[in-house]
Amino acid sequence: MQLQNSQYIIRLSQAILKTGLSRSTIYTLIKLGDFPKQIQLSPRTMGFLESEIDEWIAGRIAASRVA
Repeated sequence: MQLQNSQYIIRLSQAILKTGLSRSTIYTLIKLGDFPKQIQLSPRTMGFLESEIDEWIAGRIAASRVA
């Protein structure tokens, strides 16, 4: 299976670095439906689609630029 648009799975630590948010803030936003959901990689391992995190960041930037 080939991933489209070069989608990569990143771990929570990378999502924290990309967004500048804390771990607890990310989990709170996920519960509220305001952050991309995690992907189950194994019984104890989760990740995020990097493209979804990038889209979320772009959406936050766009929302902050509305006058």
